[in-house]
Amino acid sequence: MSWIYLLVAGFFEIFWAVGLKISHGFSRLIPSALTLFGMVASFYFLSLALKKLPLSTSYAVWTGIGTAGTVLFGVFYFHESISAAHVICVALIICGIVGLRFLS
Repeated sequence: MSWIYLLVAGFFEIFWAVGLKISHGFSRLIPSALTLFGMVASFYFLSLALKKLPLSTSYAVWTGIGTAGTVLFGVFYFHESISAAHVICVALIICGIVGLRFLS
């Protein structure tokens, strides 16, 4: 169950990171409120995961999910540019997440 909590925490990290952009520096009320909700939810689920999982693994996976997810969201939703080097680096992050899951 701890890995599920960690996965949910990672998805909420993507949610609040994207929310930061959409809220325009917390100048828009509803996106700002949703961003704060995402932050609280992300930290809450991370705290649940940390009850059983090692800190080093949890934090690396949590930030890795957030990093890879926000890159993908930025490319597909905000139409940000991406190069082959970006794709390789995100793929390496995902490989690291998978590796930590199966080595822990």
